[in-house]
Amino acid sequence: MLIGYARVSTQDQDSAAQIAALESSGCEIIFQEKASGGRWDRPELHRLIGQLRNNDVVVVWKLDRLSRSLKDVLTLMDQINQAGAGFRSLTEAIDTTTPAGRMMIQIVGSFAEFEREMLRERTRNGLNAARKQGRVGGRRSKLKPEQAREVVQLVTSGQKTGAEAARLFNVHPSTVSRLLQRAKQLP
Repeated sequence: MLIGYARVSTQDQDSAAQIAALESSGCEIIFQEKASGGRWDRPELHRLIGQLRNNDVVVVWKLDRLSRSLKDVLTLMDQINQAGAGFRSLTEAIDTTTPAGRMMIQIVGSFAEFEREMLRERTRNGLNAARKQGRVGGRRSKLKPEQAREVVQLVTSGQKTGAEAARLFNVHPSTVSRLLQRAKQLP
């Protein structure tokens, strides 16, 4: 069975052209959605995936109607494949019911994996270079060093509890806990 999926991003957009193309391609059921392609919580898409059966074919007008994220597209392709179904995009001529279409998806997946690995490597190299220059990643501390010392002194001397010190310095209690842990580790 050919099952169509039409999606528009905003309420003022119209999916009529997509639906007409899906109907003319022979789709018996068409799921329609008004949601961003970058969102994962799309109930109609998940309903469609949930009712796929062996030899069904999911049809979209364009690949970006399925998702704007390549990672999500590949995840959805995997779910479609696990259901024993195929996928067809009308405008990009991708059809996983054919050997050439399956090869095309594998090539796209290989490039996506390569890009993810390159991004990880660039990130690691950038973080290492920053550490060598004395910079540390993450959020800046909300407390100045003298305030952190004061928090530790107040709690360890018993003048304040960790929760009281957190309220006094307007920080989360876990911040106080981390400060106390670091203070214990220092000689």
